[in-house]
Amino acid sequence: MVFIHDTARTLSAVVDLVNTLPGYDDADTLTTLDEFDGFLAANPYTGAVRRDEAELAAVRGIRPRLRELWDVDRIAAVPLVNAMLSDGRALPRLVIHDGYDWHIHATSDDAPLATRILVEAAMAFVDVIRSDEYDRIRVCAADDCDSVYVDYSRNGSKRYCDTGNCGNRMNVHAYRQRKAQGAG
Repeated sequence: MVFIHDTARTLSAVVDLVNTLPGYDDADTLTTLDEFDGFLAANPYTGAVRRDEAELAAVRGIRPRLRELWDVDRIAAVPLVNAMLSDGRALPRLVIHDGYDWHIHATSDDAPLATRILVEAAMAFVDVIRSDEYDRIRVCAADDCDSVYVDYSRNGSKRYCDTGNCGNRMNVHAYRQRKAQGAG
């Protein structure tokens, strides 16, 4: 599965943003301006970025909406994506900048960052839906993790996220269970 660069980059940023939500025993990891700066350093956005408390609050506020995309199937994602595009007053246009080839921006560069993130996420999910790859939008299969990821593996078999070493932990747990059953 190959997505165009801006779709893949946006999906990665959305995964990073959604995974800042608190879950199980994990605390919210997007509560301070320093954490916000870290997110923006890893996921740069063009256009106006204020990096203030109001912008942080607005970005934090869209996370549940984005997370909902991992809780639905392809058909149920369509009205969510359409609502995001409508709410952001998306008006797609082709642009080229910063060493990226032609790609789509669907909001003005001076739109609020949270709006731009929401619309860019919706546009990326449009590509996922149209390419019939929604089964690659996944929640970690570990018993104690609800992080999200996009499965880019060739055969679509990835089961665990990359945020908490979940694959290794679950493999060790399964190994220990097999050993205990064999010893008992």
